[in-house]
Amino acid sequence: MTIKAVVFDIGRVLIEWEPERFYDAKIGKSKREALFREVDLHGMNLGVDRGDDFKGAVYALADRHPEWADEIRHWHDSWLQMASPDIPHSVRLMRELRQNGVPVFALTNFGVGTFELAKITYPFFSEFDRAFVSGHLRTIKPEAEIYAHLEQETGIAPKQLLFTDDRPENIEAAAARGWQTHLFTHPQTWADRLVSEGLLTAEAAQ
Repeated sequence: MTIKAVVFDIGRVLIEWEPERFYDAKIGKSKREALFREVDLHGMNLGVDRGDDFKGAVYALADRHPEWADEIRHWHDSWLQMASPDIPHSVRLMRELRQNGVPVFALTNFGVGTFELAKITYPFFSEFDRAFVSGHLRTIKPEAEIYAHLEQETGIAPKQLLFTDDRPENIEAAAARGWQTHLFTHPQTWADRLVSEGLLTAEAAQ
């Protein structure tokens, strides 16, 4: 069946998202390992992705762990350093698809506040035909509700959606609904898939 729209995850597909790398540079690997072992930073971030207030969630966690308060607050105060840089080849592919008349959607686990912050730094966040952001929808991948929301809002049949994401569980959830999927590991393999589907020429996918 012909692909009618392409759906992009954002983190680790269009921009890098490496909190551990940031903290390794900031406080050293051993201290970072202790921090992440003792404080559920990723759990807190999932709450933000579900719609919790960004600064409020980070600072509340810091208050509960005063021994790590400064380090935890970096999750808010230095967030853009964790979510950078962009992945240029992936961004080019997104733009080439749109120029070729292919609708492009974002389906992303992202907080309301962090998404708005990132839009300032990354103009292409405003270039999607539509962005389905978990913080607004209050459901996250791989929960069925977020995929159903995109299907209902776009009116596109699952088999006509091609979705790329870096997390296998998110890909599996989409595939279970009948979506066409691609596990993102590198921009070039994604480019090759887009060419093989006839969505881009080899030249456009470079």
